[in-house]
Amino acid sequence: MAAQTGKQAGVIGLGAMGFGMASSLVRAGFDVSGYDPAPAAQERAREAGIAPKASPEEVFATADVVVLSLPTAAHVEAVIAAAGGAGLLEKGAAPKVIIDTSTSEAEVSRKLAAMLAPEGHGFLDAPVSGGPAGAAAGQLSVMLGGDEVWVAEAMPALEAMAGKILHVGPSGAGNVAKLVNNMLVASHMVTTLEALRLAEAAGVGAEDALRVINSATGRSALSEIHFPNWVLPRSFDSGFSTGLMRKDVRLARELAERSGVAMPVADLVADLWAEENSGLTDGDDFMHMGDPAVDRLTQKEKM
Repeated sequence: MAAQTGKQAGVIGLGAMGFGMASSLVRAGFDVSGYDPAPAAQERAREAGIAPKASPEEVFATADVVVLSLPTAAHVEAVIAAAGGAGLLEKGAAPKVIIDTSTSEAEVSRKLAAMLAPEGHGFLDAPVSGGPAGAAAGQLSVMLGGDEVWVAEAMPALEAMAGKILHVGPSGAGNVAKLVNNMLVASHMVTTLEALRLAEAAGVGAEDALRVINSATGRSALSEIHFPNWVLPRSFDSGFSTGLMRKDVRLARELAERSGVAMPVADLVADLWAEENSGLTDGDDFMHMGDPAVDRLTQKEKM
């Protein structure tokens, strides 16, 4: 059995998501340290009661629960390698449970979990849904993959950060579930936009069409939450970028290829999200894709 972890938590990656999770841990009574390469993020953490550290290794040295909120699987591997190189993940070192909330890759998570388990440390793939608002409120949904022993060890920290915790299977299962979810999000954005453009062209306003959709079987989180809150008011500030959505769609398609599953709709959606067809840069909030005032879905035909 793994040793019981305490109330020393660390968060590596203090962007919109990581900062919200770190703040939720502070409210739950954890002593929280954190690291981010951006000085502004470090200062904001300090003001919120999160002890900023000079490196990820310093976070590992002071925390027994370490939360990662990083852009890619490569960043996750680099952070683990650095901590291992510093002797912080060796057998006999104080047990750590690592909660990787990044949208990463199942194969990477499985490799890291298998590498750390014999040394007495746990690695959970725990991608999240709920955006910066959910992170700040401690109401994220977590799609969790990993050994049940380490899930139990991580549960106090997970409960501080999340309203829904779904343990969907062994290592890598959380990553698979998140990619499947985000592939649907990318698709729902396109299909909801098509529906609203059709409604408006036929004389029914987008707001009225959404009232019907959200009372009927065509509804989704996109139609119920995203379009009313960020698209139709034209604020386009959900906190999730087009570049991140493109990355998730790419990872989902790569997973499908490795699994031998044909996904013709996903292939079309990926084409529509591409910069040359949508006109959106990676830095644009992904809500821009749903703007009914811009005919993004026929850009490819016009070019």
